[in-house]
Amino acid sequence: MIKFFLSIVFFSFFILCIQAQDTREYLEKQRAQLRKEMDETQKMLNNNKTKTKENLVQWKLINDKVNLQNRLIDNISKDINLLDNNIYTNNREINRYNKLLDTLKEEYAKSMIYAYKNRNSYNFLSFIFSAASFNDAIKRIAYLKYYRTFREKQGENILRTQEFRKQRVNELGGIKIKKTEFLQTKDKELTVLATEKGEKDRIMNELKKQGKQLNNQLAAFKKQNAKVEKAITAAINKVREDAKKTAIKKAKDDELKKAVLSKDNNTIKSNTTLDTKTSNIPSKTIEAVKAPESVLLNAGNIALNDNFIKNKGMLPWPVDKGVTIMHFGTNKLPSGSTIVVTGLTIATDIGTNIKAVFDGLVSYVAFIEDMEVVIIQHGKYFSTYSNLGSVSVKSGQNIKTGQVIGKAAANLDGIGAIDFYISDEKNSIDPERWLKR
Repeated sequence: MIKFFLSIVFFSFFILCIQAQDTREYLEKQRAQLRKEMDETQKMLNNNKTKTKENLVQWKLINDKVNLQNRLIDNISKDINLLDNNIYTNNREINRYNKLLDTLKEEYAKSMIYAYKNRNSYNFLSFIFSAASFNDAIKRIAYLKYYRTFREKQGENILRTQEFRKQRVNELGGIKIKKTEFLQTKDKELTVLATEKGEKDRIMNELKKQGKQLNNQLAAFKKQNAKVEKAITAAINKVREDAKKTAIKKAKDDELKKAVLSKDNNTIKSNTTLDTKTSNIPSKTIEAVKAPESVLLNAGNIALNDNFIKNKGMLPWPVDKGVTIMHFGTNKLPSGSTIVVTGLTIATDIGTNIKAVFDGLVSYVAFIEDMEVVIIQHGKYFSTYSNLGSVSVKSGQNIKTGQVIGKAAANLDGIGAIDFYISDEKNSIDPERWLKR
């Protein structure tokens, strides 16, 4: 029974250790990833500090770094909590082993006292020969052997339990050392966090000093953004109108063919043409032939549209490296003011290649306020790339995922950036829900 109990205790503790290890391994991987992101953010921050004055990108980068630092500290705190749980579990197991050792030693002592009192071989022989029958004598001999084996196992159980206890004590010491190291690391990261918050406040104060200039830039950006949104709407409407015209013409042609085939060949004149008959086709029949879901979908792009939807959350970013400084929706600026945008503003190096996020057809290329804009159709969805310095595609051109369509230009703050939008035929959509995390 005691041996079974020992097995259960050891197995339970082993399972707890494995689970804790898995969780700690996950935290370590997460911590390594956070440090990698922080290093990359710091590199971009250092590169941006070469500018003559603070800008929105610097504020965004230091803000991101502060958030990453907070996540890193939270990660370390979780690891410390796991170590505390391990310390508690080890202490509980050590106490359990102490109680078990007391019980085993007490039982072993009793058996030793009994054996000492009955150490005379005469007593054992008397015990055997006083049996009522031969079978009973055999059973008594088996009992004596079992009792001897039992005492040996008692000793083995004590030694095994002492070894388990020693292992827990050693593990407890190692865990306490790790906890001390993590506490020291956490203190260092908290110091770094305080420094970064101070830098964030400094940049924010400098940006506030540029209030008038920033407000002018903000007004110009709003004006620019409104023109891009207007261009997107106009481009989509044009594609819709062209699709409607194509659908109506196809409906007229199909209906005319049916009408011609249904008449007797003798009543059809040899010079009958499609153009002289289109006016006789009922308009209700034409309306009935229109695409049921969207006029933008046709036999050529339905599969493309479906694939675009299937890749939601997995689309590549339009730049290989950059920092998102404006998100879809309401954005709060360092000055305290807010701006609502319908796309993403991604800061990147001037001249960086801008790539298509999915296969499609270029439906619009134009200049808007000294910048070039490209709109690509993906079925009933559209992706828009604004603030390009140069464009390497043209309207009507088929595009593949990852194909370079142009290069990033400087924004109103003199920093390389692009504005990226995703729309369907009616509304603007949050691009970050479609792009890879």
